[in-house]
Order: sequence, then C-alpha cells, then structure tokens
Amino acid sequence: MVQTPAKPITLNEFLQRPETKPASEYIDGHIIQKPMPQGQHSTIQGELVTAINAVTKGSRIAWALPELRCTFGGRSTVPDVAVFQWSRLPTNDDGTIANSFTAPPDWTIEILSPEQSVTRVASNILHGLDHGCQLGWLVDPSERLVQIYSPDQRLISLEEPADALPVPTFATGLQLTLEQLFGWLQVR
Repeated sequence: MVQTPAKPITLNEFLQRPETKPASEYIDGHIIQKPMPQGQHSTIQGELVTAINAVTKGSRIAWALPELRCTFGGRSTVPDVAVFQWSRLPTNDDGTIANSFTAPPDWTIEILSPEQSVTRVASNILHGLDHGCQLGWLVDPSERLVQIYSPDQRLISLEEPADALPVPTFATGLQLTLEQLFGWLQVR
C-alpha cells in the first residue's frame, strides 16, 4: 500500500518516523507499507534464515537476518531475508552488531505475499544489485517458483522440483532444491 504524505518527505525524515508493523519502505519519495506476512511466507522465511545460518554463521562467513531495514542508494527497504558477509556486518565500538545497516546485503531474499506487487519486489532486488548485492531471490510460494537475479546474468526462473537453487560463492555449503524449499510448507 503506497502512503503519500501531504507534502513529500526526505529519506532522513522517513527514518525519523516510528517503525510500523508491518514495516514501511521508502522508495523514490513514497512510503510503501509491506503486507503482513502470512503462514507460507513466515514458514519459508524462518526456515531459510535457519538453513543459511546453519551453514554460514558458526564459521563467521555470513549472517542471515529476517526483516532487516537496509538503507542505501536513496531507499530504505526491508528484505524478507538479508544476508551479509561477516566482514561487512556493521558493528558498534564494543563489537556488538549495529542497529543501522547503510549498505546493501550481499544476498537479498524476498518472499512474495499474495497481495504484494511482483514488480515492486523485483524493483527492490534490482536496486540492491545496482548497489553491490551479489544475488537476489524472489520466492513465489503460490506458483512454487523462484526467480534468480544476479548482476551479470539474465533473469532465471526455476520451476522444477529438482532444480538446485544457486547461492553466492560464500554460501556454497548450502545445497537446496525447489522441492526442499517448498517442502517446508508441508505439515503432514
């Protein structure tokens, strides 16, 4: 849902506003509230964060974070899963993880909700790629497909259960097929 204030606001003014639930994003002067995650979205999001972190976090390669505000390139977006290589994690002086992330993730994952605009979500992934993100996934639970975005290749759409999902080079230990990804939705 696009919320256009009576008078346009700047990115800095947007960042001073209180957070909303679900999160709002700032894109080209517009405030767009993300839809509330539903069952399939939340299930895939939680399982992806767990699977990625099982391969990358313990060895301090990367950290997958859900619903993390990332502000860069004149936008402030909240990918469903943002994965940052360990060396790029912003930290405070005491070594703790910072609250503000002002760079694109190395890997961005969006999970489409039923009422969400595919083009808006794809635009956010492309914005990340334009600013240094290595890989983007657009997961569509209702269609059981995943679109893969990378800076130097054409869009790839994976639809076969046996299709292996490509991952960034830092996460090669993660091996996941479409069947496994969408299998997380099964409760019996």
